[in-house]
Amino acid sequence: MDYRDKYNVWLGFDEKTKAELESIKDEKEIEDRFYKDLAFGTGGLRGIMGAGTNRMNSYTVGKATKGFADYLKANNGGKIKVCIACDSRLNSNEFLWDAARVFAANDIKVYAYTRIVPVPVLSFTTRLLGCNAGVMITASHNPKEYNGYKVYDSTGCQLCTDDANNAISFINKITDYTSVYKNVESAEYYVSEKKITGIYENELNEFIKAVKKQSVFEEKSDLKIVYTPLHGTGLVPVCETLKNMDVTVLDSQRNPDGNFPTVKSPNPEDRAALTLAIEKAKEIDADIVLGTDPDCDRVGIAVKDGSDFVLFTGNQTGALLVKFICEMKKAQLNEKSTLVKTIVTSELGANIGRKYGVKVEETLTGFKYIGDKINAFEKDGREFVIGYEESYGYLVGTHARDKDAVVSSMLICQMAAWYKNQGKTLVDGLNEIYDEYGYYLDFLDSFVLKGKDGAEKIQSLMVTFREKGDTLFYGVKEVIDYKNGIGDLPKENVLKYIFDDGSWIAVRPSGTEPKIKVYYSIVDSDKKSAQNKLDKVRDIMGGIINA
Repeated sequence: MDYRDKYNVWLGFDEKTKAELESIKDEKEIEDRFYKDLAFGTGGLRGIMGAGTNRMNSYTVGKATKGFADYLKANNGGKIKVCIACDSRLNSNEFLWDAARVFAANDIKVYAYTRIVPVPVLSFTTRLLGCNAGVMITASHNPKEYNGYKVYDSTGCQLCTDDANNAISFINKITDYTSVYKNVESAEYYVSEKKITGIYENELNEFIKAVKKQSVFEEKSDLKIVYTPLHGTGLVPVCETLKNMDVTVLDSQRNPDGNFPTVKSPNPEDRAALTLAIEKAKEIDADIVLGTDPDCDRVGIAVKDGSDFVLFTGNQTGALLVKFICEMKKAQLNEKSTLVKTIVTSELGANIGRKYGVKVEETLTGFKYIGDKINAFEKDGREFVIGYEESYGYLVGTHARDKDAVVSSMLICQMAAWYKNQGKTLVDGLNEIYDEYGYYLDFLDSFVLKGKDGAEKIQSLMVTFREKGDTLFYGVKEVIDYKNGIGDLPKENVLKYIFDDGSWIAVRPSGTEPKIKVYYSIVDSDKKSAQNKLDKVRDIMGGIINA
């Protein structure tokens, strides 16, 4: 069927769907909603909410759940159990119960969080309750129009390549969206039949206990913190782990709200998302601002520097955390101690770890690969020290198999207190690192290319970069193409250009958004020289992509 045929079929689904679709007058909008099915990729579903095959709605959630249920039944014997949670986004709770009902109708026991919780809590609870899988309804830091559906295995790790592809094959077999809900009863019925069990307080408390075990510095300090959960899930667990510190929660962003009324986008990578928190920090003379995204798996910080606040990149915070954790645990580090980072994460933190004698391993982009390394380490006896990626995701401890802004917030604040007790800020700590290891300037460009035309252009650009990339930039020493697999890494549509001076550029299409992403890591003797170098390569890259 073409997109119009699918549109006509969906008009007969239900009155609400029909009314929404008939209100659309833009033919391009109709085409975008139906020209393809919303892809269940290796990271699950993520898309704009609304009616249509290429949107997040109860039907696409139901299809994904039925296919995932079939996958679980084909790959597990005995009674199957699943844990489900959601964040504060619009429709998250509705999608949670849609999924729970479909699982229950397929004879799968469901443990459903009755209140919003962070991603790492779902990862932790999947293991705690001995579940075969977990599902998290979230679109992370995306704008309010988005929602998503992440799937986890029995270890609390997002499905990696082979398992994800296997699950996708089952999901793709579901072609009749309405058939998914045939013979599916109400949530109340399944709760009464004990096929769905609500959970919250006990499981969250166990998670917080596990996080607190990662504490490494508890000396008294007069550090002052402003924290914002950005209308998301972080308020309860983050405040609990920081309750012995001087924390002011930003009132205007305290309450969960899927409309995210005070920010354009709830992304702690953007200074704009932390603007109100920074204003509060200036008002009360705080030392550090902490902001977690809606599903509380990523955290951004702004640090007082004179009369203003400096927003740190994920690479900068990661490098500082590596030094802090290694310094606090240096007596325990040994030949099995290992740091894990992604291929688009700066080498700065890795070099710090190496100086402490820590081994370094790289994974593809996506924290699931770091979680998969933790599972491998448990089998071969290696010790996981820290894992992180440039996009503000960090994990210390093995209580979860996904990035955890709760444990990261606790350790970042302990790190800031450690420096303050020495009369220093985190800015001072970062400058000390640069003095020792050289200046690293990291930057990310995201080029949004929406719709069918955008998807085609992204594919065309990757062909261009493969064929001509090494001639587009001066001083390229090596081109690494991960499409064919490098070492033991799965195949991935990523290109990386290594320059003579140790700088690099990486190009990859986003797996969750209509974007092509360009990562820059520039190495030089000082900030000004690095900035000049970055400006030149960004100009070249922008000219190619925007042509």
